[in-house]
Amino acid sequence: MVIRKAVFDDLEVILNIYEYARKRMRLSGNPNQWKQNYPPKETIAGDIAAGNSYVITDDKEIVGVFAFIIGEDETYRCIEQGEWVKQGSYGTIHRMAGNGKRTGLFRICEQFCESRISNIRADTHADNAVMQHLLEENGYQKCGRIYAADGSPRIAYQKAWS
Repeated sequence: MVIRKAVFDDLEVILNIYEYARKRMRLSGNPNQWKQNYPPKETIAGDIAAGNSYVITDDKEIVGVFAFIIGEDETYRCIEQGEWVKQGSYGTIHRMAGNGKRTGLFRICEQFCESRISNIRADTHADNAVMQHLLEENGYQKCGRIYAADGSPRIAYQKAWS
């Protein structure tokens, strides 16, 4: 599998992947994290324009998508009920999703991100047991609680090394 930056021609496929992911979330007991149309088309287009949107391809088919942003994330400025493992520059994984045709996408995403920076943060909804399991299984530590831009609470994770 190959990771490349998303381009605007990928937008329709990316929207379909997020639609699939929302359905899977609801079926797995997580109906609240990504509501009806999250992430909105404008957010995805903004990620692409900023060079922060990536797709995972398998034999030229897009099977996964995620945003990876190196730099401060405003929603991570305040953390409750804990603290970050490491301060300093970090990257954040957001909006990770797959189309259901391949497994192991999180690990591929993580390896890509780890090759760019040694301090990675992520967050997920309390109902998202699947993502919590993936993060913890891959060495991320629970750090506390942050609040998404819409004010909803999220469990904050971090993986950092020298």
